[in-house]
Amino acid sequence: MRTKVAFRIGDIPRFKSNLLIWAKQFTEVVWLDSNDHKDEYGSYDALLAADALTSLSTDYHGAFSDLKAYQESVNDWLFGYLSYDLKNDIEDLTSQNTDNLGFHDLSFFQPKRIITIQGKIAEFIYLNMLSEEIEADFNSIIAVNFQKESTKPHTHIPIKIRLRIYKDQYFRQVNEMLKRIHRGDIYEANFCQEFFAENTSIDPERTYKKLNTISKTPFAAYLRMQDKYLLSASPERYLKKSGDKLVSQPIKGTARRSANTEEDKALKRNLQQDIKERAENIMIVDLVRNDLSKSALKGSVHVAELCKVKTFKQVHQMISTVEAKVSKGKSGVEIIKETFPMGSMTGAPKVSAMKIIEDLEASKRGLYSGAVGYFTPEGDFDFNVVIRSILYNDTKKYVSYSVGSAITAKASPENEYQECLLKAKAMREVLEG
Repeated sequence: MRTKVAFRIGDIPRFKSNLLIWAKQFTEVVWLDSNDHKDEYGSYDALLAADALTSLSTDYHGAFSDLKAYQESVNDWLFGYLSYDLKNDIEDLTSQNTDNLGFHDLSFFQPKRIITIQGKIAEFIYLNMLSEEIEADFNSIIAVNFQKESTKPHTHIPIKIRLRIYKDQYFRQVNEMLKRIHRGDIYEANFCQEFFAENTSIDPERTYKKLNTISKTPFAAYLRMQDKYLLSASPERYLKKSGDKLVSQPIKGTARRSANTEEDKALKRNLQQDIKERAENIMIVDLVRNDLSKSALKGSVHVAELCKVKTFKQVHQMISTVEAKVSKGKSGVEIIKETFPMGSMTGAPKVSAMKIIEDLEASKRGLYSGAVGYFTPEGDFDFNVVIRSILYNDTKKYVSYSVGSAITAKASPENEYQECLLKAKAMREVLEG
């Protein structure tokens, strides 16, 4: 069904940049980049999928059943996204908040062209009907004048970022969430807020490259579905299936970086020892263990790494790794349905937390805190968590990014607000210049 041709690449960074420029001709694109982070669970350093042969885009009603049927019918690679609001297909929940982005709840496509990068090798995996185009496409990518493209005049129009809720309202909502925690409704919930700009045009590819340059995260993603774009500097893996093995790597716990080496080491050490941040992380690890147990073989769920602090260009993050085994015939779509949305973006208990989130947040999350990734023909998959991301509707000229933090019994509204601003820093810097 597909033809594979491998090429040795001399200059990988240039090849990656050229790939994104070359891919601008297509209306369906998914680009996933590890940014050279060493990932013992990773299958590729980077991969690009473009040019849909078939596709599925739908709202949440019966979405997982539709996706399962679509996957079984094509029996091929699928790339796309799962929005947070698919929660409504899993539980008796709704999404009534403001939505100015207009993304589908679920969207996947079967690409005609796939290009993977591993080490110095780029492998072109094309549908047989396009096999004769592989060499021409490779030559086109190599021939892209990256220098010329990157120095094209580009007028930066100042972007006015607005807040969906202001600081005093944020404090009120967090205090209301704390009341519900103290009375025992929930232990923890991720509370998010939206920043947005209306009547605004951006260059998605340039904006993504800027964001990626200053963030360099291991689960970066660029997605285009017709007039809608995701530009993501995500540091977090939601869930990966490889054979009979599942891996989830929830993040809870954030600290700023410092240009001063000694201070930076102290910030990292303080995060590692922070009782509140560790408690947040461990609560979500327990939730992830519970979610994975729905799919896993009995006794196979275990924590491979707990509260490990890892360093990125913008922040230090506390990350845990949970592994499990599944039976060979277990459907990947079913596994995702049984674990979605990811625990790090919801709370505990999960359904109660999602109800309270919907009640207190001011915007529909949509693709934010959903997932982007792919399914292989063998039924394996790998998905990130859509955080640290800019979303853009080109038709509506609407730009948005959201940030959140985990609210627990000991949370301080001021500290949580500052954590949100820290997480928003890269997106704001990229958009406002």
